[in-house]
Amino acid sequence: MATTRVIVLNGGSSSGKSSLARALQEQLPRPWLAFGIDDLVDALPPALREPTPDLDSGAAPGIGFAPDGTVSVGDGFRVLEAAWMAGVAATARAGAPVIVDDVFLSGPASQQRWREALHGLDVLWVAVRCDPAEAAARERARGDRTAGMAADQAARVHRGVHYDLAVDTTRTPPAACARTIAAHLAARA
Repeated sequence: MATTRVIVLNGGSSSGKSSLARALQEQLPRPWLAFGIDDLVDALPPALREPTPDLDSGAAPGIGFAPDGTVSVGDGFRVLEAAWMAGVAATARAGAPVIVDDVFLSGPASQQRWREALHGLDVLWVAVRCDPAEAAARERARGDRTAGMAADQAARVHRGVHYDLAVDTTRTPPAACARTIAAHLAARA
């Protein structure tokens, strides 16, 4: 496990990525930092979390959440996202192993942005799958997500993305999924 510096967890909203990241932190033999896309969104200024269209281009500058659960991102968000990715990569390069919890809204283009930021680091790419109906039920129970987000993202975020490993959190608890990932890391070392 000494060579892998980054674990990237990709899955839709309410798929269990954050719980899985915490379970990994508990099970892996050395300390790993966890960074989630929700942390970036929470750190954005309000003007970029509730974007208004740019009058010249008609595009939203930040991140927007439509009533049907779809998410859109604009250039302002992408600039800050790139800086965040570079910071996460710098943390891994400085010696701290990192778990990334992300939602690849643009599928392979999202993965490519991470590949560029993490260039030269040993990365384990993990699909975090969850049945859309189960993810929607979790979304309703959470109450902090726009209804429809989980269903919209459940399959879409995985299209065209290449992984080293996949886990399914529909009926498998985070601790068991974490054991699967830890075993994969041990075999890979």
